[in-house]
Order: sequence, then C-alpha cells, then structure tokens
Amino acid sequence: MAEDIVEGGAKNKAEEAAIGGGLGADAEREVMEYDVVIVGAGPAGLASAIRLKQRAEKEGRELSVAVLEKGSEVGAHILSGAVIDPSGLSQLFPDWKERGAPLDTPVTKDRFLVLGPQGDIDITWLPQPKYMKNHGCYIGSLANLTRWLAEQAEALGVEVYPGMAASHVVWDEPSGRVKGVVAGVFGIDREGKKTDDYQPGIALHGKYVFIGEGVRGSLAKTIMARHNLCDEAEPQKFGIGLKELWQVPAEKHQPGLAQHTLGWPLDDKTGGGSFLYHFGDRYVAVGFVVHLNYKNPFLSPFDEFQRFKTHPAIAEHLEGGERISYGARAITEGGYQSVPKLAFPGGVLVGCSAGFVNVPRIKGSHNAVRSGILAADAAFDAIAAGRSGDELVEYQTAYEASDIAKELRLVRNVKPLLSKYGATLGTLLGGIDMQITSLFGGWSPWGTVRHGKTDAESTGKARDYKPIKYPKPDGKLSFDKLSSVFISNTNHAEEQPAHLRLKDPSIPIRVNLPEYGEPARLYCPAGVYEVVYGDEVNRTDPRFVINAQNCVHCKTCDIKDPSQNIVWTTPEGGGGPNYPNM
Repeated sequence: MAEDIVEGGAKNKAEEAAIGGGLGADAEREVMEYDVVIVGAGPAGLASAIRLKQRAEKEGRELSVAVLEKGSEVGAHILSGAVIDPSGLSQLFPDWKERGAPLDTPVTKDRFLVLGPQGDIDITWLPQPKYMKNHGCYIGSLANLTRWLAEQAEALGVEVYPGMAASHVVWDEPSGRVKGVVAGVFGIDREGKKTDDYQPGIALHGKYVFIGEGVRGSLAKTIMARHNLCDEAEPQKFGIGLKELWQVPAEKHQPGLAQHTLGWPLDDKTGGGSFLYHFGDRYVAVGFVVHLNYKNPFLSPFDEFQRFKTHPAIAEHLEGGERISYGARAITEGGYQSVPKLAFPGGVLVGCSAGFVNVPRIKGSHNAVRSGILAADAAFDAIAAGRSGDELVEYQTAYEASDIAKELRLVRNVKPLLSKYGATLGTLLGGIDMQITSLFGGWSPWGTVRHGKTDAESTGKARDYKPIKYPKPDGKLSFDKLSSVFISNTNHAEEQPAHLRLKDPSIPIRVNLPEYGEPARLYCPAGVYEVVYGDEVNRTDPRFVINAQNCVHCKTCDIKDPSQNIVWTTPEGGGGPNYPNM
C-alpha cells in the first residue's frame, strides 16, 4: 500500500530520500493498525503500555498496543546511574517486590564530597530538603529494570518489537496530525540504494502515538518543530553522563553506598559532578556528568572522567577491580521551565523526550514512569469515548497537577543558578533556594530563573582558551576512548547510510576548526569525530572524519555543536551499544 505521506518532516523529496534510506514518500510498505503505538521501550514507554493494558483488563475492553525499540533488545540502550526512586514503579505495580523486580540493594549510606586536587571535604552533614536524601531508594541497573518491565508488558499482551528503529513520522496531511511511524527499514547502502537484504519497513498507525525515545530523539525534534511545542518553554539544557561498571574485590564492596561529589577535576565555571554506587554482585557503578553549557571548547568530558577516577576518594573504591562496561548518553537538565507542550495532534511526549529529570536529585526514571501512567490514562479514556487522533489536552492538564510538576517546580532554579554563578556560589544559592521552596510550597525569592542560551550557544571561542593537556591513561584506572567503546559492545552495519549527517559538510573545517578548535573531536565520548591532516607535521590540509561505527547514541554532537550543523538520526534497528547491567 503506497502511503501519501511526508515522512520525517523532510523539506523536499531529496532530503526525504536521505532521511528515509532512499524510500521517499511513496514507498510501498505494510501497514499495521493499533490503538496506541509507543516509540521507545524505556521506563516511560513501557509504563505507558502496561498502564494501558491494565486499564483495558480492568474495564473489560480490547486494546492493541505496540512498543518499538531501536536497540537489539530491550535495555540495550538504557544507561543510568542509577539510584532509583521506586515511587513511579509502585504506582504501576504496588507488588513490584513480590513480582521480582530487579531492585535488591536499598541505599543504606549517603555520602556527599567536595573534591580538591588531592583531598576532599565531606559535606553530607549540611542541611538539605528531605527529598534530597536517598532513603527508600534502590541502587540497581535501569537497563535490567526495563527488561523486567518488558516482560510484564508482554505478559499483559503488549507487542514489544526490539531492533525496530522508528525512523519516520507518518503525517496526516494537511492537518499535520501524527498518524503513526515507520519502523524496520533495513538494507539500504551508503549510496541510498537497495541491497539484496532490503526491507521497506512497516508503517504502524495508531489512534495515538506516544514518543518516548529518550533525550533528543529524532522524531521528537521533528514533531516539536512542526507543532511549535517549545515556543512557550525555556531552551532545553543538557548534560553528558559517562558511566563505567566495575566489579571489585569482596573486601572493597560496600553494598548500599551512594556517593556523590562536586569539584575537581572541573573548575568553578564548569558545572558537573559524579556518582559512585555499590550494588549487586560486587558491582560499583561510577559515573561523571558534565553540564553541556561549558564554555571551554578544549574540554573533553571523557578525559575529565578518566582523570576524576584517579582521585584518592574514588580510586580507593576501584583499585584491584575490573572495568567491565562503559557507556555515555545525554541527560535533560532544563527541568520545570524547559518542559515543552506535551500533547500534539495524534500523540504525546513522555519521559525524557519531554525532560522530566530532577537535576539535583540526579533522578528521572520515577518521573518517566509517572508520565507514562498519566499519558496512558488520558489516551485510554479518549479511546473509550470514541476519540482518535486529536490532542490529548487531558494529559497536559494531568501533568500540570501532578507530582512530576510539583517536584520539578521545587528545584527549578538549581540548574540556572549554577550556570549563572558557578559551581561554588551556585551550589550554595541552589541549596538555599531548595530549602525555601520546600518550606513555602514552591515560592522562591528568585521567582523562576531563566536558562537563556542553549548549550551550543554557550561554547566559547578557541582564541580565549588554552588547550587542555590530559594525562595519558594508565590502563588500570584510566583508559582511552577506543578501548572504552569496545566494552560498550557498540556495532553498526557498516554499509548503511550515515546516521550522523552534516547540514553543510564544509562547516567543520571552514568554521568550527578556526573558531572553536573543532570541539566535536573532544566532546564526543566515543571517538566518532576526528580532524585528520594531510601533513601532520605542519598541520595542513585538514579533513573532518566521522567514524559513525563508534557512535554510542549519546546525541551530544546534536546538542553541543556550536554551529548546530550535526544532525543525529536513527540508524538501522539493532545498531549501537548493548549495555549489560548498566
């Protein structure tokens, strides 16, 4: 069946062919009809699916739900710390413990340190709102929790399709209603031609389409732009989170310890911090977050992370252990004032596609689950009333009255105060603001502080900074990018069209290199981008090289590129990292 659609928001047929793997708008493909189609098998998408089926079972109705996941399996692309607040999960399954959810390590000890070059100061004793404590939370693998959620969803009759990347939006023109998505396009070579393995994909149509791709998803970007969902919101802000999973000797293992730090190796003008969690089978999850509004274009978040692990307060937890996995991904940090409009004709945004992370708590999965529940309730009621394809304003209304909005409003000024005043003063002012908002129901003497610039616009010029000379990795605590990517189990079909596209191929060398030192080679945590010189000695004849095979789907390039010239798009399904226990 030929689709008379415009897929992916392309401006013309040539661009559509590039985005759609050479399919164009008239590709013939099978069409599957569902009540609800959900893009992304993360906490939000799976919670949505489960809630829809729970409501259908309770009310004796038939409801068809499909969940699409671009990873090779559910959980393959899920990366988080993670200290998990189970409040969202408890809404979905009050008996989650009895059902065997993989959350076995309760937090038993909180530590908060400020690091200097050699020493540290323990500030755990400082007063802070009750919600900043991790009492009642669990340390675990969010990837494994989503795998468990997928099992629960399938037991309820949800159709879960891993390895099926949703690459296009199916629009109902001229209204602009989201009618569905196209998924499962395979067998297109680098030139956009069909190979012997070509599969045109399937168009999955839904009465409502839920977008739960996670941070900076390509479909969400398209829909946000088409329907101006961000017009009333502040610019979304982001961080890059880098994580390693270690297995340490039994005598070093402290199950239940949750340690966070601020300070070294970042300077006062660069926001970020770390986490270190002991859990499971002698596991230590160690991670580092750098706020992407940093100014110095020579900063490398990956190398800051490697340097951080050599600090005595961190090394003591890892020495003698084995690094078994690595990964990285962007984190939404804009919070309350950056949440876009959530409903659009034909669908909704859920989870990190909308940006529900509580930055000071370093938690978002509980809000992702809550958002999925709210969206599912709105969609179920609408379908039961005979509606289809309209705007689920009830979801927007439910969010505004929800615990998600209340929680984000309490901490709304922490991120912008950090950005405005730096790490030391910003942390102090943010802490004061949280105390005030918790006492006065969200009121703050600062009102609501604006974010202002995007992270890309925050990047400084190379002439104003000196290159940073990072220490060579020792192979024991610190490592290089390529060996790290290797243990992320990242793989892509080599002949597929590049999923990292340049709007203007001349900009990296013509603009970014002289103006910014081409920061893509540094902010990318996987060695995807390089500047290669024809004459290395005299550094002449530079070329910009994209090693797309290395991409761990963190999407930092799409966010931080100062020229906003790099566009991250979804590769073939099943490509990318495969995170075990992450």
